[in-house]
Amino acid sequence: MHEVFINYRTRGGKEAAYICYERLSARFGEDSVFLAAKSIEPGNNYIGALINGVRRSRVLLALIDEHWLEAPDPKRSGQRALTNRQDWVRREIEEALISGTLVVPLLIGRGTEQLDARRLPKSLAELAECQYERFSLRASDTDMDRLGDRLVRQVPELAVLDRRPAPRSAPSAADERGIRNNGQTGGIGQVGGSVGTFVNEAHGPLHTGNGNQIHKPRITGDGTNYIAESSHVGIRQEFGRRTSRKDGER
Repeated sequence: MHEVFINYRTRGGKEAAYICYERLSARFGEDSVFLAAKSIEPGNNYIGALINGVRRSRVLLALIDEHWLEAPDPKRSGQRALTNRQDWVRREIEEALISGTLVVPLLIGRGTEQLDARRLPKSLAELAECQYERFSLRASDTDMDRLGDRLVRQVPELAVLDRRPAPRSAPSAADERGIRNNGQTGGIGQVGGSVGTFVNEAHGPLHTGNGNQIHKPRITGDGTNYIAESSHVGIRQEFGRRTSRKDGER
């Protein structure tokens, strides 16, 4: 089933239509994008193929260049093509609006203005109210990536078919400072700059400076009682060195 139908006028929109087909097919699969010249097999009834293609699609991209609104009708001299009820660009858009298909005007070139409903046939007036996207041949990759991302968010069926890799997560603060500890399970070292000494997975007492390291209470002096570490160890009492008594001293 085709998810995206590309609607375009041959004069002014053909090149952009083929670029859209190629980019979207690469991202969502060739069977997910309908382009008449590519999707209708030789000998098939093109009228039925076009109407059914629109009805079965989730999205219709209406490619509009700066001459789209005033494009002449090849069958009626001096008349606009859009005023002809048999104009296929008009018929495809009308069918999409009636079917409830998501219609996205794709304005080609930076000079193409947003549509004015007053200049459209009444059956197409709603097209002027549809949020549009812009497309430039010079920035086709960027524009198609943006369009594809938006369609993925709006159409769940396209999200399932999306082949574009997920964006990489932003680097952490540690990564930005240049510290890496991937795969490291322990150790101590020095890091240049303002970080200083770092310790990875310390599970016991650790001393990184100068001087003695004491892991339990330390009290000095004669006749001092203290409990070391816990009450299960016991009470210790220490005195200083005993001096000999002289005669007459207690």
